[in-house]
Amino acid sequence: MILAIILEILIGALVGWLAGIFMKSKHGFWINCLVGIVGSVLGGWIAGLIGIGGGLIVSLIISVLGTCLLIFLLRLILGKKW
Repeated sequence: MILAIILEILIGALVGWLAGIFMKSKHGFWINCLVGIVGSVLGGWIAGLIGIGGGLIVSLIISVLGTCLLIFLLRLILGKKW
């Protein structure tokens, strides 16, 4: 259980970092981690609605796309600082 949570945080941090690079977002580790986790959930939820799924690579791509979408939405709501 604890190992799974640590793994999710690390994957969320990786996904947040990758999305931050794609979206040119400049935030620290913890913000990238949080945005990566929430964006992964968002991407997984949207992918589930349209019936997309697959293995590890597809899940990582969906997570990065979900995090990019979350950063885009945060920029719309909060302004250019995101």
